[in-house]
Amino acid sequence: MTRVGALVDWMFRDRTTGRIVIAQVPNIALLAWLVACVLTVVATGTVHTLLGYAGTVALVVWAGDELARGVNPFRRLLGAAVLAWEVFSLLRGG
Repeated sequence: MTRVGALVDWMFRDRTTGRIVIAQVPNIALLAWLVACVLTVVATGTVHTLLGYAGTVALVVWAGDELARGVNPFRRLLGAAVLAWEVFSLLRGG
C-alpha cells in the first residue's frame, strides 16, 4: 500500500466496522440544526432569533459529539473544525 493509500485508509476507515466512512445518516442534533436552518428562512422577529440560537446549539452538540465519538479521524477533525468555527463566531460577536 502506498503512503497516500495508507493515509486515506487511516483517515477514513471506521474503527468498529472497517468500512470507509465520509458521511453518515444525520443524528438528532444535526437534523435539529438542519430544521432550524430551514425554518429561519421563513421566520421573522423573535422566532427567527430563537431558531438561530437553537440551530447553533444543535450544531455545537453535533460537533462535540463528532469530536468525542467520531468513527474515524476525519469525522473527529470535522467536529473539531466546526466547533472551532462556532467558538470563533461567538467570540467575534456573530
